[in-house]
Amino acid sequence: MTEIMSKTFTKERVPQRERVFGELGKHWGWLLALGILFIILGTIALGMSVTLTVVTVLFFGVLLSIGGIFQIVEAFKCKGWRSVLLHILIALLYITAGVMLITEPIAGSLALTALLGGAFVATGILRIVMGFHLKGTGARWGWVVFAGVVSLVLGGMILFQWPVSALWVIGLLVAIEMLFHGWSYVMIALAAKSIR
Repeated sequence: MTEIMSKTFTKERVPQRERVFGELGKHWGWLLALGILFIILGTIALGMSVTLTVVTVLFFGVLLSIGGIFQIVEAFKCKGWRSVLLHILIALLYITAGVMLITEPIAGSLALTALLGGAFVATGILRIVMGFHLKGTGARWGWVVFAGVVSLVLGGMILFQWPVSALWVIGLLVAIEMLFHGWSYVMIALAAKSIR
Protein backbone atom coordinates (compact mmCIF):
# COMPACT_ATOMS: atom_id res chain seq x y z
CA MET A 1 0.00 0.00 0.00
CA THR A 2 2.82 2.38 0.90
CA GLU A 3 4.52 1.61 -2.44
CA ILE A 4 1.37 2.56 -4.36
CA MET A 5 1.01 5.74 -2.29
CA SER A 6 4.65 6.70 -2.85
CA LYS A 7 4.32 6.14 -6.63
CA THR A 8 1.17 8.28 -6.68
CA PHE A 9 2.87 10.97 -4.57
CA THR A 10 5.93 10.90 -6.84
CA LYS A 11 3.73 11.31 -9.93
CA GLU A 12 2.03 14.32 -8.33
CA ARG A 13 5.40 15.93 -7.52
CA VAL A 14 6.72 15.48 -11.07
CA PRO A 15 5.53 18.41 -13.18
CA GLN A 16 3.25 17.66 -16.11
CA ARG A 17 5.90 18.78 -18.64
CA GLU A 18 8.43 16.27 -17.28
CA ARG A 19 5.88 13.47 -17.40
CA VAL A 20 5.10 14.29 -21.03
CA PHE A 21 8.70 14.55 -22.21
CA GLY A 22 10.19 11.75 -20.07
CA GLU A 23 13.89 11.26 -20.95
CA LEU A 24 13.68 13.53 -23.98
CA GLY A 25 15.06 16.42 -21.91
CA LYS A 26 18.42 14.61 -21.78
CA HIS A 27 18.51 13.82 -25.51
CA TRP A 28 16.87 16.93 -26.96
CA GLY A 29 19.91 17.66 -29.14
CA TRP A 30 19.38 14.57 -31.29
CA LEU A 31 15.76 15.52 -31.94
CA LEU A 32 16.82 19.08 -32.74
CA ALA A 33 19.42 17.77 -35.21
CA LEU A 34 16.80 15.52 -36.83
CA GLY A 35 14.42 18.47 -37.13
CA ILE A 36 17.11 20.63 -38.74
CA LEU A 37 17.94 17.78 -41.13
CA PHE A 38 14.27 17.53 -42.19
CA ILE A 39 14.13 21.32 -42.69
CA ILE A 40 17.25 21.22 -44.89
CA LEU A 41 15.93 18.25 -46.91
CA GLY A 42 12.53 19.90 -47.27
CA THR A 43 14.13 23.14 -48.48
CA ILE A 44 16.24 21.24 -51.03
CA ALA A 45 13.13 19.29 -52.09
CA LEU A 46 11.25 22.54 -52.77
CA GLY A 47 13.70 23.21 -55.59
CA MET A 48 13.43 19.66 -56.93
CA SER A 49 9.68 19.13 -56.89
CA VAL A 50 9.55 17.46 -60.34
CA THR A 51 12.25 14.94 -59.41
CA LEU A 52 10.62 14.36 -56.03
CA THR A 53 7.26 13.77 -57.72
CA VAL A 54 8.73 11.06 -59.97
CA VAL A 55 10.62 9.46 -57.05
CA THR A 56 7.48 9.49 -54.87
CA VAL A 57 5.39 7.87 -57.62
CA LEU A 58 8.09 5.22 -58.19
CA PHE A 59 8.29 4.55 -54.44
CA PHE A 60 4.49 4.26 -54.24
CA GLY A 61 4.57 1.80 -57.17
CA VAL A 62 7.22 -0.31 -55.44
CA LEU A 63 5.17 -0.36 -52.22
CA LEU A 64 2.02 -1.42 -54.11
CA SER A 65 3.90 -4.20 -55.90
CA ILE A 66 5.50 -5.54 -52.72
CA GLY A 67 2.15 -5.39 -50.92
CA GLY A 68 0.48 -7.32 -53.77
CA ILE A 69 3.19 -10.00 -53.80
CA PHE A 70 2.90 -10.54 -50.04
CA GLN A 71 -0.89 -10.68 -50.35
CA ILE A 72 -0.66 -13.44 -52.99
CA VAL A 73 1.76 -15.42 -50.82
CA GLU A 74 -0.58 -15.00 -47.86
CA ALA A 75 -3.61 -16.02 -49.96
CA PHE A 76 -2.09 -19.42 -50.73
CA LYS A 77 -1.66 -20.04 -47.00
CA CYS A 78 -5.41 -19.56 -46.42
CA LYS A 79 -6.69 -22.93 -47.68
CA GLY A 80 -10.43 -23.36 -47.36
CA TRP A 81 -11.21 -19.64 -47.18
CA ARG A 82 -14.13 -18.81 -49.46
CA SER A 83 -12.80 -15.37 -50.43
CA VAL A 84 -9.31 -16.53 -51.44
CA LEU A 85 -10.01 -15.83 -55.13
CA LEU A 86 -11.07 -12.24 -54.36
CA HIS A 87 -7.99 -11.92 -52.17
CA ILE A 88 -5.79 -12.95 -55.11
CA LEU A 89 -7.64 -10.62 -57.52
CA ILE A 90 -7.06 -7.66 -55.18
CA ALA A 91 -3.39 -8.64 -54.92
CA LEU A 92 -3.10 -8.79 -58.72
CA LEU A 93 -4.73 -5.36 -58.94
CA TYR A 94 -2.12 -4.00 -56.49
CA ILE A 95 0.72 -5.55 -58.49
CA THR A 96 -0.67 -4.25 -61.80
CA ALA A 97 -1.08 -0.73 -60.42
CA GLY A 98 2.40 -0.88 -58.90
CA VAL A 99 4.02 -2.04 -62.13
CA MET A 100 2.15 0.66 -64.08
CA LEU A 101 3.41 3.35 -61.68
CA ILE A 102 6.97 2.01 -61.92
CA THR A 103 7.02 1.76 -65.72
CA GLU A 104 5.05 4.99 -66.36
CA PRO A 105 5.69 7.34 -63.40
CA ILE A 106 4.59 10.46 -65.31
CA ALA A 107 1.24 8.89 -66.25
CA GLY A 108 0.96 7.72 -62.65
CA SER A 109 1.57 11.23 -61.36
CA LEU A 110 -1.14 12.52 -63.76
CA ALA A 111 -3.68 10.12 -62.26
CA LEU A 112 -2.60 10.68 -58.66
CA THR A 113 -2.63 14.48 -59.07
CA ALA A 114 -6.12 14.46 -60.58
CA LEU A 115 -7.28 12.25 -57.71
CA LEU A 116 -5.61 14.55 -55.18
CA GLY A 117 -7.16 17.68 -56.70
CA GLY A 118 -10.60 16.06 -56.70
CA ALA A 119 -10.15 14.99 -53.07
CA PHE A 120 -9.22 18.56 -52.06
CA VAL A 121 -12.28 19.96 -53.83
CA ALA A 122 -14.63 17.38 -52.27
CA THR A 123 -13.11 17.91 -48.80
CA GLY A 124 -13.42 21.67 -49.18
CA ILE A 125 -17.10 21.48 -50.12
CA LEU A 126 -17.85 19.11 -47.23
CA ARG A 127 -16.00 21.35 -44.74
CA ILE A 128 -17.89 24.44 -45.92
CA VAL A 129 -21.23 22.64 -45.55
CA MET A 130 -20.18 21.34 -42.11
CA GLY A 131 -19.13 24.84 -41.05
CA PHE A 132 -22.51 26.32 -41.97
CA HIS A 133 -24.23 23.49 -40.06
CA LEU A 134 -22.28 24.59 -36.98
CA LYS A 135 -23.23 28.26 -37.42
CA GLY A 136 -25.89 28.44 -34.72
CA THR A 137 -24.13 26.23 -32.17
CA GLY A 138 -21.63 28.74 -30.82
CA ALA A 139 -18.74 26.67 -32.18
CA ARG A 140 -16.02 28.38 -34.18
CA TRP A 141 -17.79 27.62 -37.46
CA GLY A 142 -15.92 30.34 -39.33
CA TRP A 143 -12.63 28.45 -39.03
CA VAL A 144 -14.22 25.31 -40.44
CA VAL A 145 -15.59 27.29 -43.39
CA PHE A 146 -12.18 28.97 -43.86
CA ALA A 147 -10.43 25.57 -43.89
CA GLY A 148 -12.99 24.39 -46.45
CA VAL A 149 -12.38 27.41 -48.68
CA VAL A 150 -8.60 26.83 -48.49
CA SER A 151 -9.04 23.16 -49.48
CA LEU A 152 -11.40 24.16 -52.29
CA VAL A 153 -8.97 26.78 -53.64
CA LEU A 154 -6.02 24.36 -53.46
CA GLY A 155 -8.00 21.65 -55.24
CA GLY A 156 -9.16 24.13 -57.86
CA MET A 157 -5.59 25.34 -58.46
CA ILE A 158 -4.37 21.77 -58.88
CA LEU A 159 -7.19 20.82 -61.28
CA PHE A 160 -7.08 24.06 -63.32
CA GLN A 161 -3.35 23.62 -63.92
CA TRP A 162 -3.66 19.88 -64.62
CA PRO A 163 -1.89 18.12 -66.42
CA VAL A 164 1.09 20.48 -65.87
CA SER A 165 0.48 20.42 -62.10
CA ALA A 166 1.07 16.65 -62.16
CA LEU A 167 4.78 17.32 -62.59
CA TRP A 168 5.24 19.28 -59.37
CA VAL A 169 2.26 18.96 -56.98
CA ILE A 170 3.15 15.64 -55.33
CA GLY A 171 6.78 16.65 -54.88
CA LEU A 172 5.77 20.04 -53.51
CA LEU A 173 3.42 18.46 -50.96
CA VAL A 174 6.13 16.01 -49.85
CA ALA A 175 8.60 18.91 -49.49
CA ILE A 176 6.12 20.96 -47.45
CA GLU A 177 5.41 17.94 -45.23
CA MET A 178 9.16 17.51 -44.63
CA LEU A 179 9.47 21.19 -43.67
CA PHE A 180 6.55 21.07 -41.22
CA HIS A 181 7.82 17.78 -39.82
CA GLY A 182 11.25 19.30 -39.26
CA TRP A 183 9.90 22.46 -37.61
CA SER A 184 7.66 20.42 -35.30
CA TYR A 185 10.69 18.37 -34.18
CA VAL A 186 12.68 21.56 -33.60
CA MET A 187 9.89 23.02 -31.43
CA ILE A 188 9.50 19.79 -29.44
CA ALA A 189 13.27 19.60 -28.90
CA LEU A 190 13.44 23.22 -27.67
CA ALA A 191 10.52 22.61 -25.32
CA ALA A 192 12.23 19.47 -23.98
CA LYS A 193 15.47 21.45 -23.50
CA SER A 194 13.65 24.07 -21.42
CA ILE A 195 12.57 21.51 -18.78
CA ARG A 196 16.13 20.44 -17.95
